[in-house]
Amino acid sequence: MAIKKILISQRAPLNEAPYTALKEKYGVDITFKQFFLIEPLTSREFRTQRINILDYTAIVFSSRHAIDAFYGLCDELRVKVPETMKYFCTTEAVAMYLQKHIVYRKRKIFFGNGTPESIVSQIGSKHKGENFLVTQSDSNGSSALTNLLEAEGIAYKTAVFIKSVSQDLKDMDLKKYDMIVFYNPSDVQSLYENFPDFQQGDIKFVSFGKSIVKALEEKGISIDVKAPTPQAPSVARAIELYLQENK
Repeated sequence: MAIKKILISQRAPLNEAPYTALKEKYGVDITFKQFFLIEPLTSREFRTQRINILDYTAIVFSSRHAIDAFYGLCDELRVKVPETMKYFCTTEAVAMYLQKHIVYRKRKIFFGNGTPESIVSQIGSKHKGENFLVTQSDSNGSSALTNLLEAEGIAYKTAVFIKSVSQDLKDMDLKKYDMIVFYNPSDVQSLYENFPDFQQGDIKFVSFGKSIVKALEEKGISIDVKAPTPQAPSVARAIELYLQENK
């Protein structure tokens, strides 16, 4: 089956050049549509977790959304984060985003290279005695990181700060798409909330990232393209390779 219409479950990227090239070279039509939005928990929702932020001396952030949600909740709950708090971020980009809320140079901030191992490496023996609060979303757990923390005997607690809210997609006709790209388990949740009787049929699915694979397979959806890979580090490249092989 020739691929003519592709649906990507995210908003259009700032750099659309790779997708424009696909349209021009293969004559495909590409639609970007977010299946869900990320929102901070309300203070009421957060309180149900019985987390006292000031019980912790270090916090782990994996996204900008989590940082905004954390400081928003601190304001609502009238929690003044002490200057002694240590911050461990998955990447430098996430760490730099802290500047929106704190004076960066006056705080103890550490960052990894995007892997759980790099966070644990930053903690090392020097910070092993801290009590860590690991921020999470309601859809993405931090099992890889928490498993490592447990193995190292590091004290931690997880807390959800952000939630996924499904978009209203009921006006969309999914049958007109030949290929759909998913990134997050919340994409699958939104799909079935909007279309409880969804059947894959001839639609080709592209998964980007490990977390989405299990969610799709649990729903019985077969995956035709899994990325990233060394050959296809991006969604655009993964689609291109598929189109090349299936002209």
